[in-house]
Amino acid sequence: MNARKTWSMVVIYAIAMAWVESAVVVYLRTLLDRIQPYQKTPLPHLANFGSTELIREAATLIMLAAVGFLSGNTTRKRLGYSLIAFGVWDIFYYLFLQIICGWPKSLLDWDILFLIPLPWWGPVIAPMLIAMLMIIWGSSVTVLNLKPRKISNAARFYCTVGVLLALYVFMQESLGILQQGEKGLREMLPTHFSWLLFSFALLLMAAPILNLSKQTPASDSKPADGLSLRDATNQGSGMGLIS
Repeated sequence: MNARKTWSMVVIYAIAMAWVESAVVVYLRTLLDRIQPYQKTPLPHLANFGSTELIREAATLIMLAAVGFLSGNTTRKRLGYSLIAFGVWDIFYYLFLQIICGWPKSLLDWDILFLIPLPWWGPVIAPMLIAMLMIIWGSSVTVLNLKPRKISNAARFYCTVGVLLALYVFMQESLGILQQGEKGLREMLPTHFSWLLFSFALLLMAAPILNLSKQTPASDSKPADGLSLRDATNQGSGMGLIS
């Protein structure tokens, strides 16, 4: 299967998984009366709910990583397909939530993004912007087939710092009340999102994409016999003269 077909199948898988994920979340939020997560006691206590939800989130990450591992034939492409799957899944998850239950009503609505290791809070548009970066980078190293030159150490460093900074922004208020224990985390409602820090983090996370943009697509210039395109052309011309 060529790269474009593989990319398409990964995208289809991620979209289908997004529907399943959004349906499950609607069931759970209906059970808890929390379709709109930003309300008093956003994480109410329910027997086994917390542990079940944590395992479900971990299982979701494993499934997204697995499709990338199965789709790529190099470490770089496996990571690329995993990021494509994650990005597409995340964007369509919110789209399907809106279709099923009418939420979110705005891209600025607060949502609980993850619970591992602490509750992540942020406007809906924040993870969607990161998802777009994932899709762009993943597509760059899979479908566009950019030369497998290593990403510069500087770009890796900037991206790592950006990821850590974004995680801090999402968990900033959870970290602030960590000393209050589980009860405080369940009842906490964020009041401020650090857009300035998040924008800076987003810019840093884009460093690998900017680095890849300086590379040129790898052309399939090697025929099956291992000859260069020029050699193959020259031999073809010679055969034409002989005949």
